[in-house]
Amino acid sequence: MGKPLVIVESPAKARTLARFLGSKYRVEASYGHIRDLPESAKEVPAEIKGKSWGRLGVDTDGDFTPYYVVPADKKKNVTALKAAMKDASELILATDPDREGESISWHLKELLKPKVKVRRIVFHEITEEAVKAALAEAHDVDENLVRAQESRRILDRLYGYTLSPVLWKKVQTGLSAGRVQSVAVRVIVEREEERIAFRAASYWDLEARLRGGSSEFTATLAKVGGQRVATGKDFDSKGALASSTVRLLDEKNAHEFRDGLMRRLPWAVTSVEEKPYTQRPAPPFTTSTLQQEANRKLGFSSERTMQIAQRLFQGMDLGGGDLEGLISYHRTDSTTLSSKALTEAERAVKELYGNDYHKGPRQYQTKVRNAQEAHEAIRPTHFHRTPASLDKILESDEMKIYELIW
Repeated sequence: MGKPLVIVESPAKARTLARFLGSKYRVEASYGHIRDLPESAKEVPAEIKGKSWGRLGVDTDGDFTPYYVVPADKKKNVTALKAAMKDASELILATDPDREGESISWHLKELLKPKVKVRRIVFHEITEEAVKAALAEAHDVDENLVRAQESRRILDRLYGYTLSPVLWKKVQTGLSAGRVQSVAVRVIVEREEERIAFRAASYWDLEARLRGGSSEFTATLAKVGGQRVATGKDFDSKGALASSTVRLLDEKNAHEFRDGLMRRLPWAVTSVEEKPYTQRPAPPFTTSTLQQEANRKLGFSSERTMQIAQRLFQGMDLGGGDLEGLISYHRTDSTTLSSKALTEAERAVKELYGNDYHKGPRQYQTKVRNAQEAHEAIRPTHFHRTPASLDKILESDEMKIYELIW
């Protein structure tokens, strides 16, 4: 009997895991998805070619069963994986810890038809410790995640193949429609319709620039006779005042108040109210917040940010030719951190900055419905690995993203 066969998505990840696991394991790459819905007419299986829905690859007349094929560019790799499977003592599926990764594992299991034990392992960072811990907690493929991915893939196909040709005829050749972007376009159109229907309203307010000694500040007239002065947020979309409890100043009122106040100079501060102000740090990054911050601070597109994050996750050469992941999995909608990560972060803060900068762990609750809570937020794999320590290793763009995350 041969060695356990471990399958991951990419060759780079395969090389890293092979180093972690040693010669007792064989590690191969699937090069991403190995099966998909047919992309062209010649890929449509013979048994559905004559069906009205055959080109879609989804049975829209029945129960929406998908029909999968091995794309031409994946057949050589599938043949190699089947050959490796013949000598394997067991199959270990180590694809990414999300719906897509779970789907790849399921398709591998379905296509390779292993006659040996099959285990699924999940790790959220590519470090030796995380991989070996995952081996100790192996489980079955999560069919619920597989079905979730399958549903999304079917919707992508139904939207894209149905709506895109309409756009080519009615709008412009080359445009595409999709499960997400089509809904986003509708939201944009609805907001634009609201903007067009909006009616402007006229209101006035008063500001005074005040100086006392060397201090200068701007004060705004907030109340008149106990009534709050109306601001822009007090009007509805039709330009009407939404509340009768506020005082609306017109141009005449505003000038009268200004002139009256000017006659009462000098002014005096009658009371000072102090309130504590606490600014909480932003939660750890999810996929979307990392993309937003990278765009805001660095001007990076979402695609560029994710390409860089992928490299940081899969591993960088830290010297000696060995790759090691620098961040946890970057496709996540969770803001939570594991207790182990919080403990290491606490230790790093104390060692790098002293005890005065640590006041206990801060844990954030994920607000996204149906978030994959088994995931963590995006974080460094080792908090002691400061950006400065990677200065000669990371390229400029990689360093910028790593600094944001760290």
